[in-house]
Amino acid sequence: MIDGIRCQNCGKSVSEDEVFSTEGKTLCEDCYIDVGRRIRVCDPWGERSKKIFRDSHGLEGTDGLTDLQKEIYQFIAEKGKATRNELLERFNLPPTELENQFAILRHCQLLKGKKEGDAVYIVLW
Repeated sequence: MIDGIRCQNCGKSVSEDEVFSTEGKTLCEDCYIDVGRRIRVCDPWGERSKKIFRDSHGLEGTDGLTDLQKEIYQFIAEKGKATRNELLERFNLPPTELENQFAILRHCQLLKGKKEGDAVYIVLW
C-alpha cells in the first residue's frame, strides 16, 4: 500500500476506509479491538466488585482463575518479583493481554505493582 494512513499504535499502513479513531488516536482495526478489550488496572470499583464476587463464592487464593492467571501468579510467587518485560518474555503475550491478565489479578488482590528505584515490579499483594 502506498502512502496509507499509519496506525498510531503499531505503525501499520492502512487505507482511509479501514481506520478507526478512539482516545484521540488513529488506529488499525486490530489495535482498535485491543483498546476496546482493555481492562483498567487501577479501578477501585473493579477491585471491589471482584472482592465481593470472590467472597460470595468462597474463592480464595488462585481459586477461580484461568490456567494462565495461575501460572503468572505462581511465577511471581516463586521469583518474588518481575518486571512487565520479564512477564511479556516469559509468557509470550501481547502487551494488552498481559495488562488485562495483570488487571484481573490485581482486582483479585493477588498481585500489585511496586516501584523500586526507577523500575516497577509486579509483586504479591
